[in-house]
Amino acid sequence: MLVSSLTSCITTTRSSFSLHSCYHIFRNLTPSLSHHSGEIYCSKMAAKPSIIALFDVDGTLTAPRKEVTPEMLEFMKELRKVVPVGVVGGSDLIKISEQLGKTVINDYDYVFAENGLVAYKDGAEIGIMSLKKLLGEENIKEFINFTLKYIADLDIPIKRGTFIEFRNGMINVSPIGRNCSQEERDEFEKYDKVQKIRSTMVSILREKFGHLNLTFSIGGQISFDVFPRGWDKTYSLRYLEDFSEIHFFGDKTFEGGNDHEIFVSERTIGHTVTSPEDTRKQCTEIFLTKRE
Repeated sequence: MLVSSLTSCITTTRSSFSLHSCYHIFRNLTPSLSHHSGEIYCSKMAAKPSIIALFDVDGTLTAPRKEVTPEMLEFMKELRKVVPVGVVGGSDLIKISEQLGKTVINDYDYVFAENGLVAYKDGAEIGIMSLKKLLGEENIKEFINFTLKYIADLDIPIKRGTFIEFRNGMINVSPIGRNCSQEERDEFEKYDKVQKIRSTMVSILREKFGHLNLTFSIGGQISFDVFPRGWDKTYSLRYLEDFSEIHFFGDKTFEGGNDHEIFVSERTIGHTVTSPEDTRKQCTEIFLTKRE
């Protein structure tokens, strides 16, 4: 019966169902294995070759710039028993580690920092790309000088420090400055929604530096990222060629948000979430709810 059901499932999969459905059929047909290592091996064998769950960090796994909760960490551990799990963030690995833990590259199957320009698989680095090599120092200097002058002339309620952060694969620009407190972040986010400080600045920079073929992506509460076209979060997908079904979860999926490009990519199944709690709810329904 088991062989017959699996054969039928595989045939059906080619036309209308994903292998994830086969996994649930297989699991339901083999309840006696539920407490044995064989079930763990077989479930991974059934699910891992085709499906992966890929997550944004801020607003998806954690509250903005906050540490992940113990409940979410435990949930991710349980999810990894069913499907491989990856994270992709615009921040560098240091900042991602501050939020998801120092062992982050070992806690997930894939970790993509700086949109995947720095990539890890099973705890080992598998790829790195440099913005400096692509654009050259003169272009970078011109961009930074213009941006700093624009911010200097910008009239907003408060300014702090670190207005530009140069990363390996992108430039992060913050009109208020990244050294602001959490309370100041929250206030600027509200102010920006009304005054459109970031979106206006992006429009001006996009026109001024159109010849550099850059992408501007608003994310988080206080800043936006600048990187070469194609270096958005879809960059990480080149490392996931073995997966036929990539479920992406993010909160900034609207046009102009830093999750938009990967959300609408033909290679992903996009899911918009509103909070870490919503992420857990949607993942439970998709991956952990027993199918009949």
